[in-house]
Amino acid sequence: MKKKISLLICMLTAVLAFTTGCGAEKEVVEYDEASVEQVAEFMIAYCSGVDDATAEQLRALREFSFEQQLAEMGLPLTPESFLSAMDSWEAGEEECGAYIGHGDFVFEASADELKVTTEAEFEDRDATLEFVFDDDLFLDSFTVSAKFTMGEIVEKAALNTLLGMGTVFVVLILISAIISLFKYIPKIQEKFKKKPAEAVKTAVEEIPAAVAETAVSETDDRELIAVIAAAIAAAEGTTTDGFVVRSIKRRKSNKWN
Repeated sequence: MKKKISLLICMLTAVLAFTTGCGAEKEVVEYDEASVEQVAEFMIAYCSGVDDATAEQLRALREFSFEQQLAEMGLPLTPESFLSAMDSWEAGEEECGAYIGHGDFVFEASADELKVTTEAEFEDRDATLEFVFDDDLFLDSFTVSAKFTMGEIVEKAALNTLLGMGTVFVVLILISAIISLFKYIPKIQEKFKKKPAEAVKTAVEEIPAAVAETAVSETDDRELIAVIAAAIAAAEGTTTDGFVVRSIKRRKSNKWN
């Protein structure tokens, strides 16, 4: 009995320790607001001021040389995150227009990342800029999220719905058209089956005629051979016993020379 009680107490102690450990708050990423804000300001200023030619030159750089340049500038950036940030900024300007300015930065730290957001003003519409840093405070991603009005959101939703329904109806119509053609398959198969049978029947019917024609031709040739042999024997004054006809060839002309 005492062993059971001791075992129960140990189990309860383990459960309480596990619950306490799970309920404890995890440590968040430690950061310096001024340093992080400096990196964010640099990215906004660089992306908004870079021209297309410079952007293409940066993309053409080799990864090693690009990474070395970023390290020399003391920026916590990788070539991938830097180019991704530039692409995101270009897409945001295409959607929101030219960049005008932004507000204060808002920091939100967690156990494995740091999010920095700010509201930005563009020529056509406002947007939210979001920087995500990893636990080593290297820039992981940078996005420009445009803000749409309720009317624009409803319009996009309606267009997406119409496009989806239209695609479904088109596919259904195509499937119905294909199914309607199935009735012609048996007729096509019957035609293919009839053609070989008719060909065999025609060939069988033509065989007796060909055999009869061959027999008549052989008979005519024998009679002709006999007549020619008799004429030659009469002219030579002998018999036809020693004659052997090798072949018979018709002349092209019926005139005698």
